[in-house]
Amino acid sequence: MLQQRNLTFFFLWLSVSIAESPEARYSAPVGALNLRQHEAFDVDNELNDLLAPIPDASYTRNRKTSPPDSDCFPGTREDVIAGITGWADSPVLFSIRVPRVYWTHGYVGCGKSSISQAVSQKYGRKGRLLASFFFYRNSGDRSRMIKFAVTLASQMVAAIPSTGKFVKAAVKADPALLTREVSLATQLEQLVYKPLIAVLKRGLIFKTLFNGPFLVVIDGLDECEDKDDVREFIEHLLDFFKRYPLIPLRFFVTSRVEQHIKESLDVKDVRLDDLVAHGSDEDILIFLEASFLLRSQRDPVIAAYTQTHGQWPTRLDMETLAHHIGGSFIFASALFKYIVGYSDDGLTPMTRLPLTLNMNPGLDGLYTFTLARSQHLPHFSYLISTIALLFEPLPITGIAALLGLQTFEVLHILVNLQAIIHIPGTDELPLTFCHTSFRDFLTTERRSGAFFAPPSHHLHLAYRGFLLKDKQRPGSAVALYNNTYCAEHIEQFLLLNPDVPTPVPLIPLVFDVLFITILTKSRDTPHFSDIISTLALLHEPLAIATIAELLGVEPSDFSAVLVYLRAIVDEPGIYSEVPVILGCLQDFLISESRSGIFFVSDSYHLKLSYYCLNINLGSSPKHATVAQYSKRHCQRHWDDWLNSIPEQDIMTELEQLSRPPSHSPLPYHIFLFIQIFSWLFRDDFDFDPTPQQALEAHDKCIESLALALEYDPAPSIWLQMSFRQLGLCGFMKSGLALRGRLGPSSLLQSPLHPEFCPLLGNPWLEDWTPIMVYKVKFLTMIL
Repeated sequence: MLQQRNLTFFFLWLSVSIAESPEARYSAPVGALNLRQHEAFDVDNELNDLLAPIPDASYTRNRKTSPPDSDCFPGTREDVIAGITGWADSPVLFSIRVPRVYWTHGYVGCGKSSISQAVSQKYGRKGRLLASFFFYRNSGDRSRMIKFAVTLASQMVAAIPSTGKFVKAAVKADPALLTREVSLATQLEQLVYKPLIAVLKRGLIFKTLFNGPFLVVIDGLDECEDKDDVREFIEHLLDFFKRYPLIPLRFFVTSRVEQHIKESLDVKDVRLDDLVAHGSDEDILIFLEASFLLRSQRDPVIAAYTQTHGQWPTRLDMETLAHHIGGSFIFASALFKYIVGYSDDGLTPMTRLPLTLNMNPGLDGLYTFTLARSQHLPHFSYLISTIALLFEPLPITGIAALLGLQTFEVLHILVNLQAIIHIPGTDELPLTFCHTSFRDFLTTERRSGAFFAPPSHHLHLAYRGFLLKDKQRPGSAVALYNNTYCAEHIEQFLLLNPDVPTPVPLIPLVFDVLFITILTKSRDTPHFSDIISTLALLHEPLAIATIAELLGVEPSDFSAVLVYLRAIVDEPGIYSEVPVILGCLQDFLISESRSGIFFVSDSYHLKLSYYCLNINLGSSPKHATVAQYSKRHCQRHWDDWLNSIPEQDIMTELEQLSRPPSHSPLPYHIFLFIQIFSWLFRDDFDFDPTPQQALEAHDKCIESLALALEYDPAPSIWLQMSFRQLGLCGFMKSGLALRGRLGPSSLLQSPLHPEFCPLLGNPWLEDWTPIMVYKVKFLTMIL
């Protein structure tokens, strides 16, 4: 009797409260509860196009391409799920004190998304799942609230077709509901809550009495970037349940414990469940036993080992491993993948198992250990920083196109990282992380250290996007990404420096701020000035080891400078043959008005010419490319220097040229001797040194030659090398040069004139040798 009275009271209350609620009234006519099937189908299709929901936000998404790829392993988390289903199945009428919101929280990797997936599947099969939304950081709209309401509404219409008419009426009455011109609370109220109430009022309420209330599953709420909207959603949801305490609806929410969520959900109207409090070592052990057993049946290496040595891993091994894992399912999954997965390290699963026990417990240790396996590869830091800072996943081909790499170069790095990164079956599907905590790791410097993805890399991605703007294939993944997110990468960079004007200034100004910021941090590293100047003025790009040999520095010192610059310069690796490309940084460095104290003057070409001659005089360089470069560009660097300074300053700058401590004095003096001589006889009729200049140059030339002979008691090799062999060419004809510079009378009319015949007979000065120059100098001194 009491139960019947309560039912009667409930129906009266619900009908009156909904009827009297001004929010629940619609101007559109109300249709019947059970729409004809074809009518519902037409409305749903039209409405779906109108709402444009996120297609891969629900539990039915393809988890391989739209993570998280999570599900409860059979036989695990049974007590946790039983507690959730007991709450979700409690009758509305007889459990008025039961909270309508259930919040499960826990640390990264403890299985929250797996539980959300299992709960969604369970109630989806029962026909009681109203909607599900799986947030995932840096996945475009799935990491925002911008389409949250329309996606829930679309799923609700699919679950309860009779709500479609009311959703459509709301949109027609106020088209702004599909934009951000209205608040999130208004969107949820008009597109989700009111249509549901309208259908409940017309008879669906009876069905819920027997089947149980509807359920909405929200997973990973902490991964939504719009924190203010998250607060608004929670506050409006709790207010809605205060206004309609008997509505047959439940919300199941999972997240990490973050302040903006905790302060809203940690209230008496919400049931709290700390997932960490549910011991999971036994569940981890179940997972490991089943996974290793299945793998041993498929892996011939493991099968052969077990035939000889018995069970592998042993029960003790798995118990030790489970204890080491410490309750984290994502850590357990990643460790398992590392132990049995493919890699090019040459290790067997049996060898890798004990190595995992030496990893630091937790995901950070796993991430560090795994990343270190590819750290030596070309473009590693470039690629890792990029995938960490992308606003939504790109396929491997898209990443390669964005970075200007080949697809195989990207895959070569990723193949060792499969324990922490999902590599799709084809190069056209998006590359995703096994868990979003990996992105948190890469973007938190105190955790990732050498693997840190600096925020300044956002600008490099924007720059690459601008470079590709006119070259990319329309409609390709990278084209769509650049069109959507290029400006956002710039805006993220602008957040680093509040002095830069907003919203988006001219691109060169933004780059200049970035370059100055990064160069300032690295300017105190050894050889910084020489390395940066060389990179800016090289006539063709060279690899790290090649440039290091040219400058006479250690490759590790060179690489140490590039580590600081990796947000703007690709660091291929010390032993890679891939050249270092400065890109837009080169234009910055050679523009004094932009670079200021980091300006690289053309006067540095003098040093580069000297470095090239030093290589040309060497016996056998370690790298063939440095020898080729030095022969091709020694004279070019010299000419670039000559053309950059006034003639009256030439001797002064030559006097100030210093040699690196690692270089022998011999090539330094040979360089001065040959270059001063070539300067005096250059192929330029406009060049006419004053007598004083000519005298100073003549004296310095003789002095340098004498010092070179002094440092080399057996100079036969370099004395017989032609200027062409030394990398110097492009001089004027020798006879014309001598007549123009020495005069037509005294020298050519002297008794010693025949001594000059062999010299004058050699048509090009670049074919001369230092010994021939020595004879000219000696004879001119006599005369």
